[in-house]
Amino acid sequence: MIDGEYKLSLDVYQLGILGIKVGGVVSQNDIDKLQEESSFGKLYAQALKYCLMRPHSSQEIKDYLFKKTLDRKVKNYKTGEINNRQGVNSKISDRVYNRLVDKGYVDDEKFACWWIRNRKINTGISIRKLRQELSAKRVSNDIIDMVLAQSDRDDNCEIIKIINKKRSRYPDENKMIAYLARQGFSYEDIKDGLDSFKD
Repeated sequence: MIDGEYKLSLDVYQLGILGIKVGGVVSQNDIDKLQEESSFGKLYAQALKYCLMRPHSSQEIKDYLFKKTLDRKVKNYKTGEINNRQGVNSKISDRVYNRLVDKGYVDDEKFACWWIRNRKINTGISIRKLRQELSAKRVSNDIIDMVLAQSDRDDNCEIIKIINKKRSRYPDENKMIAYLARQGFSYEDIKDGLDSFKD
């Protein structure tokens, strides 16, 4: 509260760093700086929550922070009035991104490992399709190559897993071939996998 009116909010860490004391005198310049720190603290808390939901690629985090810089329309549910809410300053979003990097919340290698492990558990998918998905998340090719090299993924095992899982859904061999091709497997690997079930 400044002069008995709510102007901003700071967390305990920010209060300590900035040396704010109850009953202290602050200038307009100080208030502007405190409002900037308040915006930083709020955006950092939101971004941290976003990062802790699941691992994200650096590009996903940049996109999330960019959306926070955009102005948007917000409805007041009490009055029904629609107001414009100003986006956060891009300098603040850059500071938040840098803090997340410093604290280790932005790591494309960890994200790629998580993505590959998660896709292996949930659905069978080819290495080619994994590579496409990670590229779409803007993970660098060097990181993708390194993580896939460390992975124990094998397209032949994945095909067998999918065929076991989807055999009842796709009793027609041509439909099964089409499904496996959509998952990024080569025709030769698909044929080998299907032939192993005929033996």
